[in-house]
Amino acid sequence: MSETLDRPAGLPRNCTFEPADWHILARHWYPVALAREVGSKPLGAVLLDEPLVVYRAGDDVVIAQDLCPHRGVPLSLGSGDGQTIACAYHGFRFGADGRCVRVPAHPDNAIPKKLNLRTYPVVERYGLVWTCLRPEGDVDIPAMPHWDEPEFQQITCPWIEINGFAGRQLEGFLDVAHFAFVHTATFADPDNPVVPPYLPRMTEKGFEVEYRSFVGNYPIGMTDKGRPGFEWLRHFRTHLPFTATLEIHFPNEGRLVIMNAAAPVSARVTRLFAPICRNFDKDLPVQDVYDFNRRVFEEDKAIVESQKPECLPLDPTMEAHVMADRSSIAYRRGLRNMGLSRFFIA
Repeated sequence: MSETLDRPAGLPRNCTFEPADWHILARHWYPVALAREVGSKPLGAVLLDEPLVVYRAGDDVVIAQDLCPHRGVPLSLGSGDGQTIACAYHGFRFGADGRCVRVPAHPDNAIPKKLNLRTYPVVERYGLVWTCLRPEGDVDIPAMPHWDEPEFQQITCPWIEINGFAGRQLEGFLDVAHFAFVHTATFADPDNPVVPPYLPRMTEKGFEVEYRSFVGNYPIGMTDKGRPGFEWLRHFRTHLPFTATLEIHFPNEGRLVIMNAAAPVSARVTRLFAPICRNFDKDLPVQDVYDFNRRVFEEDKAIVESQKPECLPLDPTMEAHVMADRSSIAYRRGLRNMGLSRFFIA
């Protein structure tokens, strides 16, 4: 039987998710590119195993299936001029809303609608380009505290690719017990592993956690900026399925907000986007921020890529848990309540 007839209707080729899980996840919004990456040349991306092409058509960004409807060649192999993109095979040209606007072999003939691309909705926010493969209802992009406030600097870090499942990656972002063991080369204190009590609070989109401790957040070697005895507040806000923000309360009313937007390329690969805003140290080079956060996420990446099983077990009996895991337990419960299966991965 052919691949098209053999796979359930509406799923991408070579889908790595259980069909029911894929349809649930496809209703949510995810970033697929940095806004600054999208120029005149078509840009390829993959979301939930679906190949996409991202391009600019004047002031608008277009996201479409990365497949020319004429002979099935990826449009990301083609060229662009800022208004349209052209297929590398026969030069068919596509513009705003994915409409085919030129067939070079028949420049004077009417263009059939069947040549128009299948497109997806687009929102630019936090320096990222977001989309949804199966939109239902209103746009639902996670909120990022302070991003639009004039006293805050906006920084959109380069993305990082992780050979692991988005659920594992996000759970690691929410985990506060690993600091003293994973992040001792960047910001954490290996002699301070204790996790004070905390309780998740459920919200409409997920849950929130306020976590207080004496573990600082300045890079190692910048202890002169700290304040002895300062109680750090880390406020996590989780937006199911794979996005969370962390607002860190620094000394002198400083605030740093990091968004962890884990876009599932597949069930086994994640593209992590991390916009940041802060109201201090705004005169420092942005590249320093890129470099430091890359080091932190690289530390997490090494752990996520080594975890077994590769998926995120939603059956609470499959792994052991301690009190410090309350965020993890709340996260897994939230995913179960969405209707996702025990393992996610087929």
